[in-house]
Amino acid sequence: MTLHDHAPAASAASAASAASAASGPSAAPAAPATSAASAARVVRALHPLVRAEATAEAPAAAVDPADLEQAVWLRLMERLAAVGPPDDSARWVRDSVRAEARRARRRARHEHPYAGREPVAGPSGCPERTALRAAERRALRAAVARLPRRCSRMLEAMLAPGDPTYREIAGELGMSQGSLGPMRSRCLGCLRRMLAAEVVAPELRG
Repeated sequence: MTLHDHAPAASAASAASAASAASGPSAAPAAPATSAASAARVVRALHPLVRAEATAEAPAAAVDPADLEQAVWLRLMERLAAVGPPDDSARWVRDSVRAEARRARRRARHEHPYAGREPVAGPSGCPERTALRAAERRALRAAVARLPRRCSRMLEAMLAPGDPTYREIAGELGMSQGSLGPMRSRCLGCLRRMLAAEVVAPELRG
């Protein structure tokens, strides 16, 4: 709802009172503030010009004239509460309307409406499942780090992001490729026993 939806005098009085209350009882203004009655007279005098300028500038800024007009009234109320009415009211209105229109154009350039429906995340893409998978990976790597040195090094190499081949892993560990498979089986068995011992048995419910 814009200020011009009400009678100009009532709008100015209420807006000026709101601006005075927002400044607080102890706040000292930088310059004499305009009274509600004076603000009403200023709004009444400028109302046709603000509406005409907003109506003229709104199409180029791709905004509703009422929204543009409301922004200008807000700027005017702020000015009246702080320093009083402008010396050249007509020029101030034109400059303020154009400044608000430029702001609207800048906002429009940075806003990109989403076309289409919001994508629905599958079960594997929900945040809870992602967090659980991350926690499982951390627990697995912590368990691997507690294995004997040779097993820890081999399983860490197998879990590497680059997905190395058996030949690359064997070369990194300095062992033959043929002995890598049996050692992998022994290390995985050790890891399974370790993880099974750390799992807390579920409590019986009765």
